[in-house]
Amino acid sequence: MELTLKLKNDKLAGDFWGGLAAMLVALPSAIAFGVTIYGSIGPGYAGLGALAGILGATALGLVAPALGGTNRLITAPCAPAAAVLSAFAIGLVQQEVEAPFIVLMLTALGLVAGIVQLSLGFMGIGSLIKYIPFPVVSGYLTGVGLIIIGSQIPKFLGVFGGYSLWKTLISPELWHWQSPVIGAVTAGVMILAPMVTRAVPAAILGLLAGVLTYFGLAFWVDESMFVVEGNKLIIGTLGGSASSLLDAITGRWREIGELKLSQIGSLLGTAFTLAVLLSIDTLKTAVVLDALTRSRHDSNRELVAQGVGNIASACAGGMPGAGQMGATLVNLASGGQTRVSGVVEGVLSLIAFLLLGAFITWIPVGALAGILIVVGFRMIDRHSLQLLESPWTIMDFIVIVVVVAVAVGYSLIAASGVGIALAMFLFIREQLGSTIIRNKIDGSNRFSKRVRLAQDMDLLAKRGNEAVILELQGSFFFGTKDQLYLALEPELRKRNYIVLDMRRVQSVDVTAVHLLTQIRDSLSERGAYLIFSGLSHTLPNGRNIAEFFDRMELTTTTERVKVFQTLDEAVEWIEDQILGESPVKAAELPPLEIYELEIFKDCKEDTLITLAELLERRSVAKDEKVFALGDPGDQLYLIRKGVVRITWPESGAKTSYHTLTYGRGDFFGGVSFISGVSRMNDATATEDTELFVMRREVFDQLREDHKRLAFHLVESIAKILASRLRYADKELMAIQE
Repeated sequence: MELTLKLKNDKLAGDFWGGLAAMLVALPSAIAFGVTIYGSIGPGYAGLGALAGILGATALGLVAPALGGTNRLITAPCAPAAAVLSAFAIGLVQQEVEAPFIVLMLTALGLVAGIVQLSLGFMGIGSLIKYIPFPVVSGYLTGVGLIIIGSQIPKFLGVFGGYSLWKTLISPELWHWQSPVIGAVTAGVMILAPMVTRAVPAAILGLLAGVLTYFGLAFWVDESMFVVEGNKLIIGTLGGSASSLLDAITGRWREIGELKLSQIGSLLGTAFTLAVLLSIDTLKTAVVLDALTRSRHDSNRELVAQGVGNIASACAGGMPGAGQMGATLVNLASGGQTRVSGVVEGVLSLIAFLLLGAFITWIPVGALAGILIVVGFRMIDRHSLQLLESPWTIMDFIVIVVVVAVAVGYSLIAASGVGIALAMFLFIREQLGSTIIRNKIDGSNRFSKRVRLAQDMDLLAKRGNEAVILELQGSFFFGTKDQLYLALEPELRKRNYIVLDMRRVQSVDVTAVHLLTQIRDSLSERGAYLIFSGLSHTLPNGRNIAEFFDRMELTTTTERVKVFQTLDEAVEWIEDQILGESPVKAAELPPLEIYELEIFKDCKEDTLITLAELLERRSVAKDEKVFALGDPGDQLYLIRKGVVRITWPESGAKTSYHTLTYGRGDFFGGVSFISGVSRMNDATATEDTELFVMRREVFDQLREDHKRLAFHLVESIAKILASRLRYADKELMAIQE
């Protein structure tokens, strides 16, 4: 009991300190993001932007962790939201829309994005968003980082009034020199602080350095900087036209009812892009957190929580956000254990707002710009340059560049579509570049595990070219079907058996099935067979190929299509057709006498009569073992009738590996019998079987009394084993080719 209470207290303490550290990181960024968005409307709205950032950090921190299932995840206003919303606000400013209406539209945009995100979670889209290719995500992050940097440079240089980046850079007369000095000090301290201490977040130290620099300049250089009214270098009084927190919340909703349905509908495109970007940012952070803590998050539950959090933030007049990587990692490093740490961050954000409102008023805009420029640079994926080092990844790098170019030059909405389209193109290109045919083997070089007599093997080697085997692999779809057709086209007129081994195929589409139907019909017209093996396995997409082929009526409309579980079974069936054998016919044949066995075909009749008297006759029922792994190898078995299957038990497995099958007229157990070693496998009768059994002591007696017969027996065994080895070598060479 005491141990349980101690663990709970330790968790609560860790959650408090983790939430506090996360707040110190998230709150300055939230203020900076809010100022970036609302400052785009006009300098007078910077204070309202700071308030929106604080309210967003509070609402998201209180709601998202309470509903989400990811421990330690900190949800707060983030860079993608700042990029999309500021670009949206700038667009409305350029259209000369009135500032109060822009504020209203920003609130509505956050609300609609939250609803979209909530819908994505309920529809299970969270499981798909995490599969967006890395080049697209990398391009998004880099594009957002560059957009943040570009939007902050005018503020960093102290240029106000909605001037473009290019106009700002070529017009030094517009610069307020105090702002870049403050921004440079802030950014420098933020970069260098981790080298000195990690006890206090670098963003906090950078912000404090920026504030101190501002007051130092005000004291020593320009006393007018102590005036709040009309001072564009600082955030100013929070709330803009709203004088209190309650007014900031209720005043917005008195105006939201004035929006028309068509105006809200016009937000859907931007809201969807914003929702996707926020979802990607959250799930990316959750995946990293899973890797660090060996946990597993629920993507769809997290999206629902994020959606509700963003709706709550919009209702409170705050800006939207996502699971923040920086604040989350700080929370983890500071002892955060559970979702409570995220709630603590939200509560402390509200307390900081209520207690530090006067301090926030004096935060320099240049300091916030310096923080965001550092954040923007850190979002740029510099490691993607490594993709240029290999010709295999150059196309991936091009995707990143294109996504970045479209994001910066046009919009993140277009970049999302272009990125996904290019990723699909790369995937199809990769599939087209791969080969569907793993191996192509002539039937005269590939034999089944059914051991045949010498004359049968000679016939199979001679007529084996009636069959061809193609082992397929990878994705069999419209992009690779021509590869198969070109490989089969010369075979369709001369082969009686075409075998397609499907066990390594990962996907099949309707176009591929249509091609197989044409091949089937072409073979059926001249009485040839299309044979499949390895169909009954489930593909990665959950589809079973055998069921798919049945539904498409590929394998059910003609006797000229055969389906086998394994390739070996298919090859054995072809061999039986060539040899004119059938299992039913073989089972009805009478047991062989000793002189009918191949191994004694050159022996004299009187000698065999003597030998027959020495051999034991044994009957083995179906599924009964003849010998097992580890048994003494002191017996040679000659099959008079029936079939014996040799298997090799795999260590720890419930099933055994099938190695060979022996039939009527053959022998088995010769290697162990000659070498005297223990059995290395199991032998089981697959049907009622009759055997001649020669024991080691009988052979020893035979060697003393009938040396010539004993020598002939050993020589015959050696010749047959050598012949089998020769065919096995031939098959191995064909497989390797």
